[in-house]
Amino acid sequence: MPSAEFNTAAEEVKNLTSKPSDEALLKLYGLFKQATVGDNTTTKPGMFDLKGKYKWQAWEDLKGKSQADAEKEYIAFVEELKSKQ
Repeated sequence: MPSAEFNTAAEEVKNLTSKPSDEALLKLYGLFKQATVGDNTTTKPGMFDLKGKYKWQAWEDLKGKSQADAEKEYIAFVEELKSKQ
């Protein structure tokens, strides 16, 4: 179960004044999924679903990372993004 700090960071990222880069968004997505679900066990999207493939890969790259570590990294990354606003 995600911590209150994690839930706060997940809400704060929605209110950033400028949109993060695609790379940063993929990192956020992967860390969020790893922290909330754990390892990716879904099948890779088809070749025509480019957005889905990138998101799937961002999550897949974190396979083996504990949910607690992913949560801590997510919170720290959101703080880093907020400091760049």
